[in-house]
Amino acid sequence: MGLTPGFGEEAGLSGLSGLVERAHARTRARARSVTLGAWGGRALATPWCSWALVEMAAAAAAPPGGSEVTLKPRTSPKSVKFLFGGLAGMGATVFVQPLDLVKNRMQLSGEGAKTREYKTSFHALTSILRNEGLRGIYTGLSAGLLRQATYTTTRLGIYTVLFERLTGADGTPPGFLLKAVIGMTAGATGAFVGTPAEVALIRMTADGRLPPDQRRGYKNVFDALLRITREEGVPTLWRGCIPTMARAVVVNAAQLASYSQSKQFLLDSGYFSDNIFCHFCASMISGLVTTAASMPVDIVKTRIQNMRMIDGKPEYKNGLDVLVKVIRYEGFFSLWKGFTPYYARLGPHTVLTFIFLEQMNKAYKKLFLSG
Repeated sequence: MGLTPGFGEEAGLSGLSGLVERAHARTRARARSVTLGAWGGRALATPWCSWALVEMAAAAAAPPGGSEVTLKPRTSPKSVKFLFGGLAGMGATVFVQPLDLVKNRMQLSGEGAKTREYKTSFHALTSILRNEGLRGIYTGLSAGLLRQATYTTTRLGIYTVLFERLTGADGTPPGFLLKAVIGMTAGATGAFVGTPAEVALIRMTADGRLPPDQRRGYKNVFDALLRITREEGVPTLWRGCIPTMARAVVVNAAQLASYSQSKQFLLDSGYFSDNIFCHFCASMISGLVTTAASMPVDIVKTRIQNMRMIDGKPEYKNGLDVLVKVIRYEGFFSLWKGFTPYYARLGPHTVLTFIFLEQMNKAYKKLFLSG
């Protein structure tokens, strides 16, 4: 989901310490401040995790600590920060949407003991290009953009509000475990708000694999939401919200634990120093662990949100029924279908998000805060 996992999407709490620390160092230099107690220690975000943005937004909104700050830099309002966060995630989605499409197709391939349509992720990509054209790999883009707009903005807002309320009167930020709880709460809430767009995205990306007479044929995300509401009822918009929220919590928890442990393991090996290269390597390891932990929940979400009613009954009773049927008819390791595009999507999405975010912040500062 998502800025996905930041680590995505759709998205965890660990990451981007080196980049965030350098960003705050530049801020301190420009402001000629002696201290910045609101940051209160090392960031919890990695180069592959969008929660760095959340941490930065929360730290900027927290009351400053220390008594020696001599100059408070002018910053954009919180509403602008949230807006830019959502827009940056949407910009990144434009580039990684094909990977999301391939991941969803892989997770639906072979459903119900049918022959797998795609042998590998590369086979899926080439088949889509051959059968649906270049435009076909961007099917569902409008839904992906709306998911980013709803999920990311909500997550940023919830995290910042909770971070502010739990920051001490002297500017002391919440502790490590409390930040984890805040992150998981914000991620789950954002996932709930973004579920309608997620349902539309899954259905739109799945359409091309079906025979023409079975396709839903949504024109765009708004057409999808209106038709789902009219044809299946409002509750269908939140179909699969439980596994969607569970995925957000799993991603947060897995990233938080795996990044810290990976970084410590690398430092203890004696071959790494505490620098950006170490952070990058720890992030890659954390990404593998997080993807492996969240994929079974993700395939449950995908199958439930795409399912149809057969003779008035849903294809799956609940998430457990999905897991049982996938293992029984498709094999245990089918729970990790789409692993490669899922893992490959997360890093570029976060990096692109930060590039867009930085450019928007620079433009806003030049237009509204300079002078």
